[in-house]
Formats: sequence, structure tokens, C-alpha cells
Amino acid sequence: MTFKSSATTHVGMVRKVNQDSYAERTDIGVWAVADGMGGHEAGEVASATVTDAIKELQPNDNIVEMLAAVEQSIMSANLQLTQQAASYDSQRVPGSTIVALVINGDQGAIVWAGDSRIYRRRDRIVTQLTRDHSHVQDLVEQGVILESEAESHPMANVITRAVGISDPLELDSQWIDVRDDDQFLLCSDGLSRLVTNDELQTMMDNKDSEEVTQSLLHTALVRGARDNVTLICVKNCPDNDEISNTDETTLDHNPGSLDDPDFDFD
Repeated sequence: MTFKSSATTHVGMVRKVNQDSYAERTDIGVWAVADGMGGHEAGEVASATVTDAIKELQPNDNIVEMLAAVEQSIMSANLQLTQQAASYDSQRVPGSTIVALVINGDQGAIVWAGDSRIYRRRDRIVTQLTRDHSHVQDLVEQGVILESEAESHPMANVITRAVGISDPLELDSQWIDVRDDDQFLLCSDGLSRLVTNDELQTMMDNKDSEEVTQSLLHTALVRGARDNVTLICVKNCPDNDEISNTDETTLDHNPGSLDDPDFDFD
């Protein structure tokens, strides 16, 4: 199987700085999205530190070794960030979510920390593959609140894991099978908070990965996009359509507007 991807990132309609980052390594079958926190400079540094480490990965046809390399790159970034934290004041600790997808043939793996997500579209059904590391997700699973109440909960921004907060970092990972018609979406919560699963299913019906990313981004912006928005669409190209690991679109929008509230860490 040969996969094609399209990525886009946008500062959104409220924030002044884009603290999201992504890595698109279609050539080695690795994709990642990171959502930085800790204020303008700290968040930018944190997310870029994680994705830059993934961008430097070398090709490896052994998916077990490639997954280990991805995890090690995240751990190395975590150590680097925790060591740098002393240079920041207590209100600007650099941290970042991370979610990564690894594919080799019909085998795949996902690894993550935080509330950035991976969805899979299979047989025209979209399923969230990751579990949010967040306070509200814990409350939902404990039966304290309903899933429909999570987004409006006063602690909706509190995540329970992030790169750069503590060492060692606990990552979740999972092996997945990959089929010919599978399509994957990696995204920061700037998108997932604004688009429902049903809407994802409709928009991911499009066969062109770039059109998927642009339609999803447009939807987020039309709905106000109070946070940065970053997403990568990855899909199989069974007919060996033209493949390029530079198939990406990076947008920036810097409105001078409201304050830039960051998500919190519990």
C-alpha cells in the first residue's frame, strides 16, 4: 500500500500565535501533530521540539523498530523540555500534546500523550482511535458527567499528560491493522472541539486528501476557531497516484484580537 497525505495548520480566528506543529514524513510512513502550551514562546518551543525530533527520523522497514524510534524521539524531546523548564517562569512551563501515526504496509501503530487525536475512516464509518488524556475524559468514564457535557465543562482545558511536564513521560501506544480503504485524520483539539464525528464522516468521504484538510479547516474557521487548528489527512492511493511528501499546505492567520488562554495541565 502507498499512502498520500495532506497537512495544514492555522493560527485560528482569535489567538495571535500558532503554538501547534506537525511532522509529515510520508516517505517513511510517519505523521504527527503537536499542540503546545505554556504561553506564546513556551508553547511554540515545546510543540516544535517534539515534531522536529520526529522529522529527523531515519527510514526503517521494521515497523516495531520504527515505532520504538518514534517513541524514543518523543522521550528525548520530553527530557530536553524538562531540562529547559528552569529557564521559564512558573506560569510558562513549556509543554505539548503529541499524537503520531506509523504505517508500514498493512501494519500500523499509534502513540500519544494529551488530547490531540487520531480518527480512522473505514467502511464509511469514522472512529476515534485515541483516548484523550484529559480531566473531562476521566469524568466521563467515571460516570460523573455525560460525554455531551464535556466540551462545556469548566475544566475542559485540563489535560493529564503532556510532553515536557515531567520525566519520565508516560505514552500510550496501540497496534492497528491497516486496510486498503482506510483513511486517517490526525488533529489538535482546535479541530476536534468544533467538528462532530458525523461531520468528519461526511467530509472524509472526499477522495482527495488535500480537499479533506481544506474543507475541515474551513469549517473550523467559519465556527470561530478560538484555538489553533492543525490536521493531517492520510489515505491509501491504490492506483499509485502521484505521491509527494511535500503534499502539504501551511496557512497562517494572525488577527490582532482577544487574549490567548492556554489549556491547563493537571
